[in-house]
Parts: sequence; C-alpha cells; structure tokens
Amino acid sequence: MDNVAKLLKESWTLVEENRDRLSAHFYARLFLLDPALRQHFPAQMTGQGDRILDAIVAATQVVDDPESFDEYLRSLGRDHRKYHVEAAHYATMGVALLDALRSTAGDGWNLEYDQAWRDAYASITKTMVAGAAEDDNPPYWHAEVLTHERHGPDTAVLTVRALQHPLPWRAGQYVSVEVPRHLPKVWRTYSVANAPNDDNVLEFHVRTPAGAGWVSGALVRRTKPGDLLRVAAPMGSMTLDRESTRDILCVAGGVGLAPVKALVEELTGWNRTRWVHVFYGARHRDDLYALAGLEELHAAHPWLSVTPACSDDPGFDGEQGDISEVVTRYGPWTTHDCYVSGSAAMVRATLRALAEDEVPPTHIRYDTFGNL
Repeated sequence: MDNVAKLLKESWTLVEENRDRLSAHFYARLFLLDPALRQHFPAQMTGQGDRILDAIVAATQVVDDPESFDEYLRSLGRDHRKYHVEAAHYATMGVALLDALRSTAGDGWNLEYDQAWRDAYASITKTMVAGAAEDDNPPYWHAEVLTHERHGPDTAVLTVRALQHPLPWRAGQYVSVEVPRHLPKVWRTYSVANAPNDDNVLEFHVRTPAGAGWVSGALVRRTKPGDLLRVAAPMGSMTLDRESTRDILCVAGGVGLAPVKALVEELTGWNRTRWVHVFYGARHRDDLYALAGLEELHAAHPWLSVTPACSDDPGFDGEQGDISEVVTRYGPWTTHDCYVSGSAAMVRATLRALAEDEVPPTHIRYDTFGNL
C-alpha cells in the first residue's frame, strides 16, 4: 500500500496544475460512455460538476491510511446516492478517470501510475459501494424552511425541518443542501449548527460574498419560510469524544461557528467536568452575528468561556487581531481537545499556531468553509 500511495502522489503532480482540463476531459468522457448520466448533473457544470471527481481524487491521496479512512469512504458512498450514483456507474467513472489522467498527464504518465490508480480506485469504490448498500435511509431528505433571519447583507441563519423520515446526525457534522427551486442538482455542504433533537429540526449558518451566486446566494437572498430544500446524509468526524477527560478548545471564524455551536449545545446536556473555551473571530463586530446567543449559553453554564475577537475593528472592546493569533495569547493548549472551523485560511493559520504550541495532531479536529 505504501508503494501505491507513493505512485499516486507522484502521478498527481503531473496533473494538479491542470485541474480544469482534467475535469473537462473526465466529464466529457463520462457522458460519452453513458449519456444517461448527464441528466443527474446541473446544466452549468463549472465549479459544481467537480464534486464527484474531487471526492475520488481526495480519497486516492490518503489511501495510505485505509483504516482511519474507511468510515469516510462509506459515508462518501452514502452521500453519493444523492447524485443517483449506482454500483454499476463506478466502473464507467473509473474508465473516464483513467482516460482523463492519461490525457492530462501526457508523456510523464507510465504503466506503474496507471496500475496504482486502478488498484486505488477499485479499493476506494468497493468501500463506497458497501457504504451505500448498507444504508437504509433515503438518498436525501425533503426539508421545509421554518425560519429565515438575515444578519447584514451576506449572512443568514435558517432552520429547516426534515420531513417524512428522521435525519440522524451528530453535533459537529455537515450535510449537503440543494435548493431545487432555484438551483436543481447543485449541492453545497453546510455544518449543522445545532445538536440533534426530537423535532428533526436543523439550523444552518450561511454566508455569501456580495454578488456571489450558487447555493449560498440562493439560501441567503432568495429562500423564505415554506420553501422546500433537499438535505443529504450527514458526514464529518468533527464530533465530540465522550470518552476523553480533556478540556475543550473551540476556535471559530465567521459562519465556522456553526459546528462549534452544535458541539456546545450537545455539551450542555451532559458535561459537568470539562472546561470549554470558545474563541469566536470576525473582521468587524457586526460580523459576530451569533455572539449574543453564545453569551447566553455562557451565563447558563459556568464551565463555558467565550472570547470574541475582531481583526479589523479598532473600536471593538474585545480582543483585537486574527483569531489564530488571539488563541495563542491564552495558551498553552497541549492538554485540550481542539476543534477548529472557518475559512481555509483561518483554519490553516490556527493549525499552525496549535502545532507551534505542540498540540498533538490526534487532539485536533477541524472543518473548512468555502464561498460557493
């Protein structure tokens, strides 16, 4: 397996600078091999059609750690049911993937690389197919929007109720969401911002930059109570370890607060002995849209502390600076379970800070948020 992983990573360097070409070739070949598959993808493929390809490629890059990745692959197989992917389709996708890799890599490609990708793809898809087959849940849930609250021009907090079937998730996990009325067949992942409950209600925190479209734009600007969404199976391992006795550090930037809020909500039901420190950062105080709710939780639970920070608001009376910098002022965190959620840049900066603090990697779980 080590040699396979080495060959996969070596060969990936031949194509990683040409992702657009790889993607275009993959889907062109896929739809040529099986034209019926085209109906399951959005009309506009740019930026959205890459979900399946991205997932498969990401899986091959960590194939050297199969045990820890097994559950992820099984959940990925369950998640791909929302695309109407069936077991027989994986063989067709494998042919298209190898053809796209060979074409994009050019003369640098060789038979060893080809066989490594065949072996890795076969192993990965076998686990994904098994995960899909063992799932008795529907491929996605219809969900009705209950509330929709705007926070400034680009952020919204909304709640939805999954209809017909209970939707099982754990605090800290994320789901894929589709807005069929505005963007059919286009999916985007969002962390669930509340702990599981008997009412089957999920909360989402959504931010979209000014002028952006896609799913986040539709959820912030065009969605209203009564609308129907589709929500796919939960994924993600940014969940609480109830067996741990370590105190907890949570670092959140912007709407990255969503899974942190869910984790804190879950802790309110059973925690009595672990101190929980939440650091919540944004550029401006107006972007700390959920601070009041966090402070209410702090007032009710003495084990919880909340430290807000702004990086571009000199008049803010809390901490100043990027949240990754603020966290280091309060360390060390070497004896804590650490949870990090926010933009890719914010997560990278926080992971570097925790590494410099010598926090063991096994004590860190994290999630990143894009801007689609």
